[in-house]
Order: sequence, then structure tokens, then C-alpha cells
Amino acid sequence: MNFKLLNDDKQKTYAIVLDSGEEAMEQILAFANEKKIAASQFTAIGAFSETTVGFFDLTIKDYKKIHFNQQMEVLSLIGDITILKDEYKVHGHIVLAKEDGAAYGGHLMKGIVHPTLEIILTGSPAYLQRKMDKDAGIPLIKI
Repeated sequence: MNFKLLNDDKQKTYAIVLDSGEEAMEQILAFANEKKIAASQFTAIGAFSETTVGFFDLTIKDYKKIHFNQQMEVLSLIGDITILKDEYKVHGHIVLAKEDGAAYGGHLMKGIVHPTLEIILTGSPAYLQRKMDKDAGIPLIKI
């Protein structure tokens, strides 16, 4: 992972570039922990060689996982970083494309970068906190 601070105002903006073989969600979480970024949003483009996405099924209150073991373009990855029980939480949704242009998407659970993932992350000096929502069965942002 390489990064560069692009803007150092109240809201810091970083460019982060992940290398081939790195797992995207782990690296974003590690960056958030290192820089103490608890309220941020990010976008990314690039490609993955292996990806797991999830679709949250309210009837079972869990994710149905879909695994892709092939090269796919990351058309759009958007997400946020928040706090859940004093720990950083990365939440991202993704749209991927296969070679024929077919698009797939969902909650990003795992993405092995190949050859790169280019991320723009904007952090805030404040923080956002998540709390478990009993009805949904997942932690949601509480303002």
C-alpha cells in the first residue's frame, strides 16, 4: 500500500493505491486504524482477481455470499468508515464487471487486488458511530 495526503484541511483527503495481492478491506481498515480516521467516505476503481460480495437477506439477518474466482474490473467501490464498539468498521458496496461486460454487485466482503486499486478517501475530524439494530440484525449508523 502506498498513500499520499492530498489535502490537510479539517477534512483530510488521501490517495491510497493498493498493490497486487493485497486484500482491499483489510488494507482500508489498517489505514483507518493507523491514521485514526473514524468518519470518512471513500471511492475506488481498479481490479480484483478474487472477490466475495454479500447480499443482506433480512429474513435470515445474514449475508448470502457470492464468490468470484476470476479477474474482474472494479467499476465502482463506495463506502464509509465508522466506529462500532470502539473499533473501526469499514462498510463498502461494489459494482464489478466480467470480461463480457456483465455487472455484479453487493456488499464487499473480500477483494484480492490485481493489478491495482486506486482509492480516494476523505476523513473528518468527527466520528460516526454504529449500533446494533435489532430489527435489521446489523449495526447501523446512529446520528
